[in-house]
Amino acid sequence: MASKVSCLYVLTVVCWASALWYLSITRPTSSYTGHRQLSSISIARKNVSFGNIRTRPINPHSFEFLINEPNKCEKSVPFLVILISTTHKEFDARQAIRETWGDENNFKGIKIATLFLLGKNADPVLNQMVEQESQIFHDIIVEDFIDSYHNLTLKTLMGMRWVATFCSKAKYVMKTDSDIFVNMDNLIYKLLKPNTKPRRRYFTGYVINGGPIRDVRSKWYMPRDLYPDSNYPPFCSGTGYIFSADVAELIYKTSLHTRLLHLEDVYVGLCLRKLGIHPFQNSGFNHWKMAYSLCRYRRVITVHQITPEEMHRIWNDMSSKKHLRC
Repeated sequence: MASKVSCLYVLTVVCWASALWYLSITRPTSSYTGHRQLSSISIARKNVSFGNIRTRPINPHSFEFLINEPNKCEKSVPFLVILISTTHKEFDARQAIRETWGDENNFKGIKIATLFLLGKNADPVLNQMVEQESQIFHDIIVEDFIDSYHNLTLKTLMGMRWVATFCSKAKYVMKTDSDIFVNMDNLIYKLLKPNTKPRRRYFTGYVINGGPIRDVRSKWYMPRDLYPDSNYPPFCSGTGYIFSADVAELIYKTSLHTRLLHLEDVYVGLCLRKLGIHPFQNSGFNHWKMAYSLCRYRRVITVHQITPEEMHRIWNDMSSKKHLRC
C-alpha cells in the first residue's frame, strides 16, 4: 500500500510539473470573471444548508462542494482544524506544508485535521490536477465559485461552513495561507493548551485597527459605496488567526445577513462585531516576513512570505535543534 501511495505521489508531482510547464508556454495569465461548469471532472457534490435562518439571506452562500472530505472528523474529533487558503498552482507549497508543520501526525495523542481551501479554476487542466491530488491526500475541499483574489472571502466562508457542518465538535480552528510558517509547538502547547478547558466565543491573531483605503491603485482598495464608514472594526490579519470551533458556525450564519466584502479579514471582523466577539491581540502572529534564526522563530506562532524551500529548511532546523537552548 505504501509503495502504491509513493508511486501515485511521484506521478502527481510529475503531472503537476508537466501541466504547469504546458500552461506557462501556451496560455497567458489572465483573470477569469465568468462562471462555467467543470466539464470533465466527476465529483460527488453535497449541498448543505442551515435551517435556523429566519429571514431571507442577503448573501446566500449558494455554492456546491465539488471536492469534499465529509468524513474527515468521523473517526475521532480533532483538537485543531487547520484551514489553509491556497490556489491551484501552489502544489509545491501544499506539499511542503504536508511534510512540515501541517503534518497531521506531528503530535502524538493530539488529533489535527489539515485542509486546503480552493474554488474552481477557469482552466479544466488545473481542476483535474487538483482532483487527482485530492484522491491521493484527501485534504482538499473545493466549492464551485471562481478561485480569485476577490473571492478570498468566499473561500474562508467555505471553510467556516465545512467546520460547522462536518467537524463542529472540534475544539479550535486555524485559518491561514499557504505561504505561512507555523510554529506548531507554540500554537498547541503555549496558546491552545490541550489540557485546559476549551474556550468558547474565542478569536485571536494579529489585530489590526484601521480604515478603508480609497486609492483605486491599492490592492486593498475599498469603494465608498461598498463600505462608507471611515473605520473598520478590529480584525485579525488573514495571514493567520485562531478561533474556537463554535465561532465557525456563528460567523457563517452571520455572513448570510452581512453584505459581502472582498477583503476577507475585514469581512470576518465585521461578522465578529455583529456577534459581539472581540478579537484578542497576540504578538506571536506576524503578518510580515522575518529573517530566520532559531531563537527568533521559537518565540513566534506565524511568519509570512515563506517559500516551500524555506519551509523545509526552517522545519528541519528547528526539529533537529529542539535540545538547544536560546
